[in-house]
Amino acid sequence: MYAIKLELKLNNIERSYLAGCAGYARLVYNYGLDLIKSSWSFEGIKVGDGSRLAAIKKILTNHVMANDKYKWMKKYPSTIYQSALNNLGKAMSRYRKGLGKLPVLKAKKDGDSFTVYKSSGIYPSKGRAMLPFSNRQVIQAGKKIIIPGLGTFRLKEELLFTCSSQTFTISRSSHKWYVSFTIDAEKIPPIIQKNELVGIDLGVKAFATLSTGKVYEMPKTLKEAKTKLSQFQWANRNKQLGNRKKKIKASNRAKLYYRQLAKKHSRVSNIRKDFLHKTTTDISRENSRLRIEDLNVSGMLANCKLSEAVANQGFYEFRRQLEYKQKFYSTQVEIVDRWYPSSKTCSSCGHQQPIKLSQRVFDCQICNSQIDRDLNASINLKNAPVNKVRLA
Repeated sequence: MYAIKLELKLNNIERSYLAGCAGYARLVYNYGLDLIKSSWSFEGIKVGDGSRLAAIKKILTNHVMANDKYKWMKKYPSTIYQSALNNLGKAMSRYRKGLGKLPVLKAKKDGDSFTVYKSSGIYPSKGRAMLPFSNRQVIQAGKKIIIPGLGTFRLKEELLFTCSSQTFTISRSSHKWYVSFTIDAEKIPPIIQKNELVGIDLGVKAFATLSTGKVYEMPKTLKEAKTKLSQFQWANRNKQLGNRKKKIKASNRAKLYYRQLAKKHSRVSNIRKDFLHKTTTDISRENSRLRIEDLNVSGMLANCKLSEAVANQGFYEFRRQLEYKQKFYSTQVEIVDRWYPSSKTCSSCGHQQPIKLSQRVFDCQICNSQIDRDLNASINLKNAPVNKVRLA
């Protein structure tokens, strides 16, 4: 499967309609979660979350929507509330298995997103077997896309090929709306890669240093965007932003501030995502085996002097992208043990000695070799013993 995410080009009417769809999905999700929690207080009812959600769906369809107060729900596709309850079921399943926390109520400030899908099948012409050919929506190449139940929307970027998909997720980031879907396709991995094995050391000064000597640094535009964000927040530090508990409404200028703030946060996030995607793709194209250290990111964030720099780098996202791109580029990601002393070991003679974080050059006391600290660590990761390495 291959996922595609495209930005929608909307007018004010379309933007308001999609915001209403997202609010509808959020309302149904919270409604279902409240009813599930309320049903736990009844004694003698021993049924699973799936049966409870099925009963909630019947209540919503036969009673709530029949009420004149909630007639507005019928102007939105029925797949929206069905997908919202399905997502609630998945969240409850993860909670039961210990993979996540108990779901909480969704808030408007958390963002807008909802899912629709094509429920009816397409049947072939006469003379062929009368079986459902596909439950997928055909997506034509070009700058327009038909979303099931919602209609036709314009795209900011042209889709270069014709494809099909069943499920579509519409989401909002700041002032931009996106549609994402999956297609039955696979990326063809490169036939030849330059290096077989490479060690990757992640750091704060340089984002990633490879054992081949190649260095990846965070773009300067990210620092500039974060600086502008900080200056903007400082300039508006005394603005009355409203307080719901004190029943103080936000002014129009406060709402404008929130929109501008969301745009600046979105820019910082997009710069970081763009850099991580390009870096992981470049590394995966050039190397077949990738060795990275099992970093204790939560422990590094506990250090008040390094927490901001570590959080800005996105180490977890870097590792996650390398792992899921294994199938795309036919690579193998290997994890070196967290306690392996890659920074304290000389890559030339194997001598171990303590080194401070402020020391950027590893000066071996035995063989007198001098090498960059990050390059030395990446070479040690590449040459790590087998008993210290495991597959990701």
